Amino acid sequence: QVQVVESGGGSVQPGGSLGLSCAASGNIARLYSMGWYRQFPGKQRALVADTTVSDVTTYVHTVKGRFTISRDKAKNTVTLQMNDLKTEDTAVYFCKVEVDGLEYWGQGTQVTVSS
Repeated sequence: QVQVVESGGGSVQPGGSLGLSCAASGNIARLYSMGWYRQFPGKQRALVADTTVSDVTTYVHTVKGRFTISRDKAKNTVTLQMNDLKTEDTAVYFCKVEVDGLEYWGQGTQVTVSS
């Protein structure tokens, strides 16, 4: 079994910054990737940023230059530093961990950007 625990998020004004953290534990010897997705109301979850065991990192184009994903392989954690936040970044953010071809999700954390 794999556990995925998120922390961080909250509310901020436009132009502000927030950080999200995610920790994976359990049967993760074959952990392949860790990443962040977000879900807008009425929409499906979509990739924000992802990093693989080979350090291949992917960002959705709307966050490039503003968000940074970092992974600590020793601690099996991944963080998402979000700068210059915009109102359109408001969403529920989910951490996803891929282990041995299976996906495991965190419970989700709300990020609200509003003036």
